[in-house]
Amino acid sequence: MKEEVQHIKQLSKEQFEELLHVSELLNSAAYEESLMEQALDWVIGVINAERGLFVKYNEADNSFSIISARNVGKESIANLSEFSSGVLQQVVQNKKPLLYHDAQTNPNVSQFVSIQLQKIKSVIGVPIVRNEQIWGVILADSQSNRKEFTETNLIFLHFFSNLVSLALDKISRLEHLQNENQILLNKLDAIEQLPDIVGESKSIRELATLIHKVARTDATVLILGESGTGKDLVAQAIHKLSSRKEKPFLAQFCGSIPDNLLESELFGYKKGAFTGANADKKGLLEVADKGTFFLDEIADISPALQAKLLRVLENREIIRLGDTQTKKIDVRILAATNKDLPQLVKEGKFREDLFYRLNIFPLTLPPLRERREDIGLLANFFIRKFGNTSAHLSTSALQKLERFQFPGNIRQLVNIIQRALILCDGEKISDEHIILEERKDALDFQGTLEEFEMRLLKKRLEEFNGNKTQTAASLGVSVRWIQLKLKEEREQG
Repeated sequence: MKEEVQHIKQLSKEQFEELLHVSELLNSAAYEESLMEQALDWVIGVINAERGLFVKYNEADNSFSIISARNVGKESIANLSEFSSGVLQQVVQNKKPLLYHDAQTNPNVSQFVSIQLQKIKSVIGVPIVRNEQIWGVILADSQSNRKEFTETNLIFLHFFSNLVSLALDKISRLEHLQNENQILLNKLDAIEQLPDIVGESKSIRELATLIHKVARTDATVLILGESGTGKDLVAQAIHKLSSRKEKPFLAQFCGSIPDNLLESELFGYKKGAFTGANADKKGLLEVADKGTFFLDEIADISPALQAKLLRVLENREIIRLGDTQTKKIDVRILAATNKDLPQLVKEGKFREDLFYRLNIFPLTLPPLRERREDIGLLANFFIRKFGNTSAHLSTSALQKLERFQFPGNIRQLVNIIQRALILCDGEKISDEHIILEERKDALDFQGTLEEFEMRLLKKRLEEFNGNKTQTAASLGVSVRWIQLKLKEEREQG
């Protein structure tokens, strides 16, 4: 500290003013490169040097790289060999400023080849220290006896190097903040471009980022998650963000559909393939050509259909029922399930080769109970979606929702909010309007699976005033599945 004070006393008023000026200059620089360019021109002019050099030091391999190099005419110098690497090494090793008045005769530097070849008379080197490590070196030299450097020049450059270090720290902090800000903006953009995927939780932000990344590709995506978590919305989002967005997006629910019916829906059939096949019919996979096809509840398809689907994924070709000719298709496959596919593979219920074809890029959707911070956002989103712009949740109503486990996930929340809007007479939804029901065990129903499905379907259709789209969304099935079920019932009388 005493040494620093002594050095300060050796500077004149004009030199202090010059340091103040250069401090303002350095602080105005927004980028490392521009900082060094401006600073080097200033160094050459102030200490009357013929050449100047800024180098960055790489401790890992003890090497230097030129950031900026100038001669007195401000012309750039690109070859580091024109300067004394020996002097640079001495500055790094000593970690302090060095000055040689007569480099040609000084035993410490006169043996260096560049000193002799360039006929250097005077040389000065100052380290730039950041975080107690040598970051770089300022080097200046002169071939003229009339431009010999002084001790004051050395002290001056020492203070100057400290100012450079501070300016570099400022630029580094600014770049770090800008990068962090850009990352946050990218995350917000990712979510804002997915209007149907609502949430600010970490898991949803990460999911949105992954959706954006995979949407840019044609990779097969396996969407995993419990029933009601929004797997179909994720599939639609991937399609909307992809290069196929102007082409068809078709979906097929694979659960509880007879094998032959599902096969004809997926692959189509040739005239005469079976009774009632009065004309050729394209399957959904063929109709979705150039677009995206979503297979919901893929785990429920039979082994026979698994083999045929494997052909689609491997060769991008199909064979219609009753036909022998293959047809090439260009379709992106997305699949979803709420089941444990690896376990089904172990049990021999799902083909291992098909699983690996589907599992190229898995996306796992979190259950609602693991993203409670999103419940309020989701609830308000559905309130607005149902057309009520004035209704709002009371604090007690929100707390009641946030304490609930939601075994039915988002789909259950939708039903709860819709019921609450019906019960609410005013604008405020209170906790008494929030009717929570744990999911009942389907085994309580005494009857066949088909009877249970039909009873549930009719109940939901009644709840949604016959609206098949809303009914399909609440059940996690396609509108086509509902149409087929109703058609089956009519045909059975």
